[in-house]
Amino acid sequence: MLLGAPTAYWAVVAGVLGLAIGSFSTVAITRWPAGGSLMTPRSHCTSCGRTLSPLELVPVLSWLWLRGRCRGCGGRVSWTYPAVELASAGLAAAGVLVFGPTWQGLAAAVLGVALVPVVVIDLQHRLIPDVIVLPAAAVGLMAAVAADPGRWWVSVAAALGACAFFYLLWMVYPAGMGRGDAKLALLLGAVLGASVVPALFVAFAAGAALGLVLLARFGARARRMAVPFGPFLAAGALVGLWWGPAMIGWYAASFG
Repeated sequence: MLLGAPTAYWAVVAGVLGLAIGSFSTVAITRWPAGGSLMTPRSHCTSCGRTLSPLELVPVLSWLWLRGRCRGCGGRVSWTYPAVELASAGLAAAGVLVFGPTWQGLAAAVLGVALVPVVVIDLQHRLIPDVIVLPAAAVGLMAAVAADPGRWWVSVAAALGACAFFYLLWMVYPAGMGRGDAKLALLLGAVLGASVVPALFVAFAAGAALGLVLLARFGARARRMAVPFGPFLAAGALVGLWWGPAMIGWYAASFG
């Protein structure tokens, strides 16, 4: 327990910080794919260009207060804004609730918050943002090493190994796997350590299942359909985060 405060308190703190980071993530989701700056200009309505006031920038609450519309022009404000903010807050708080106000809890929160914009951008543009993944990987790795300094090499090896594996896949089949997936795997390995193995297994299994569904539905046309792999890696990451050690223990007991 950190500073004598209960875990629930720090989960609320993590949730509030997650809301704020989620609000920034909405800026990245809107601007990064178009090559825009994340810092300038100030937040504005994408319909009329009007600069937003501080009261219009409160995560979730502003969207609810304005009923999802711009106060100036009445244009619709996408529901993805509050959804991203709530998802970021929920995953940050969940990381602290499950792992406590510890370095491991921080690593879990960082992973969860980073995955939200990654999934949205990959679904919309089939791109994975370095500006989010690489800083998150650095912070996640430092937190994971601080959580277990005696086995620091596990997180380092998992990060480098997962990244190298995906780079190899990209070199062999560049049409099916991107370098962004390799960088996302770096983040997963840094935070999950050995649990990156079941995480990747879940990701590939889910991707294969969708491939079979598309093949059954569209036949040969399914082979020409590009499906972003980032969301599958994100789903696998969350499975590995919550249940990875148990999955490894089950496998070792069953086949060891």
